[in-house]
Amino acid sequence: MELIVAWLVETIGRLGYPGIIALMFLESSFFPFPSEVVVPPAGYLASQGHMNIYLVVLCGILGSLLGAFFNYLIALWLGRPLLTKYGKYFFLTPERFQKVDRFFLNHGEISTFVCRLIPGIRQYISFPAGLARMNLLKFSLYTALGAGIWVVVLAWIGYLVGNNMALVKQYSHHATLALIAGIVVLLVIYIYRFLARRKNRPQMPQNQDCE
Repeated sequence: MELIVAWLVETIGRLGYPGIIALMFLESSFFPFPSEVVVPPAGYLASQGHMNIYLVVLCGILGSLLGAFFNYLIALWLGRPLLTKYGKYFFLTPERFQKVDRFFLNHGEISTFVCRLIPGIRQYISFPAGLARMNLLKFSLYTALGAGIWVVVLAWIGYLVGNNMALVKQYSHHATLALIAGIVVLLVIYIYRFLARRKNRPQMPQNQDCE
């Protein structure tokens, strides 16, 4: 791992900001490339005066957004037509597609934002969003917001601890636990407000038989 990190520091230093965008594009798409070995080395280079920390964060967000677009468009252009045609063989009925569409219509923003902060699934939330044809502007906004929080955390860790992968892992783990705790609180508030709105929604009057 130390060799990989050293190579990444050298590569990012050589390629500069486009290298951050390219590597974060890979991380945000379906390629198994962890952001923990991309942004912290760039943060370290910023601490040494070789990069600007604000541009590091901006490029990290841009790369994440481009990777998310890639997954979204694959799901939109290829995934949905294929699953619509062959999904019945895998118990993916049109009714289930409609449920996914309705879910993202009602909860796409919170789902996209929250999942961008959860390791292991942050890359893959773009696929159901694309399948459900989630509004692209909203998808971009909440993807950038969620990815931005994570990129800022990683850049700050790299800036503080330097090129020490053990400390990067330790701080990243602590940050992940803190974010998950925040996500739980956010979801509880969101669900409570959603149920309250649905409860207070005016009921359609039922037809009464004329006497």
